[in-house]
Amino acid sequence: MAAASALHVATMRPCLSSSRRISMPGATAFATNFKEASASWKKLSSTCPVSSSFQNFQRTFTSSSVKYNKLVTKAMSEPGENKTVSGLSIDLRGKRAFIAGVADDNGYGWAIAKSLAAAGAEILVGTWVPALNIFETSLRRGKFNESSILPDGSLMKITKVYPLDAVFDNPEDVPEDIKANKRYAGSSKWTVQEVAESVKEDFGSIDILVHSLANGPEVSKPLLETSRKGYLAAISASSYSYISLLKHFVPIMNPGGSSLSLTYIASERVIPGYGGGMSSAKSALESDTRVLAFEAGRKHKIRVNTISAGPLSSRAAKAIGFIDTMIEYSIANAPLEKELSADEVGNTAAFLASPLASAITGAVIYVDNGLNTMGVGVDSPIFKELNIPSSKH
Repeated sequence: MAAASALHVATMRPCLSSSRRISMPGATAFATNFKEASASWKKLSSTCPVSSSFQNFQRTFTSSSVKYNKLVTKAMSEPGENKTVSGLSIDLRGKRAFIAGVADDNGYGWAIAKSLAAAGAEILVGTWVPALNIFETSLRRGKFNESSILPDGSLMKITKVYPLDAVFDNPEDVPEDIKANKRYAGSSKWTVQEVAESVKEDFGSIDILVHSLANGPEVSKPLLETSRKGYLAAISASSYSYISLLKHFVPIMNPGGSSLSLTYIASERVIPGYGGGMSSAKSALESDTRVLAFEAGRKHKIRVNTISAGPLSSRAAKAIGFIDTMIEYSIANAPLEKELSADEVGNTAAFLASPLASAITGAVIYVDNGLNTMGVGVDSPIFKELNIPSSKH
């Protein structure tokens, strides 16, 4: 059959060697046994904040001395070439996705957009109004060309970029100081309601909705020092914004569609340094995911899930101030001793948006190398004599 743009999950048997780079025309392989971490890890006492990043679709892996099967994700996009592809297909051809919260090329939103595009989906994005001009200029000038390359060698196409500020539901909610703000000058129809109406006018409907945005103006403050204003701002931007997006977009979502958001383990564990009400916002987001899954599922046949992602070094995460140490902590203490890449989150999103996940809704899906399962930091000196297994040995 003719193979067009789609993601395929297949089983491959690797060759035995000490270290190989897997690189195939029209396909990028993701394996479960990543190369050993070589950096020296610091002893830390907390886990990692939500962050965003995107790394290229080529990875270096280390093979073991015994034979095993690898789970491989392939993105195929070679129209007109007759071949039979084995395995399960993540095929989103003919689907349209709106990703809210894409403002650069190294965040989770960008990674999700790329995976959805690799599977064949049409991509629309919503970009925070003050960042819109820089983002669109970078797109036009080809600044993102390298990070836009899909597994078949083509560039991801973003059909349209919409200005969006998900803190405001409709024009009546916008205060005068925002209307007069120079960073909003030249943009219009950027509230949630207006963007949904614009998408309906331009395209009629969508199939996939992604919420990839959060903001806590007092995130660096302990909860006991957080103001009411800062706390409510975190809830508004990071959790209620998802309710608002789904409320306004669900009427134009096709039955069987999928909606996704991004959360973080601070919703259920204490993460010092992740303050300002952000842990509460993530807890609310996860609770809302379950309720929205019921309501949107019963009324509109839409699935609603959230991905709890591990640490990645992105521009947004660096604003928190300690993302690099969080990454080191994760590598040292997670069951899988490797750095998380944004494409792993993107591929999970593509799966959740596909028919392969047709019975999954209301779920929190952890994509963090298993860090969420740990009750203690195994790099602590108190475990030094326990001979805890490590890929370093």
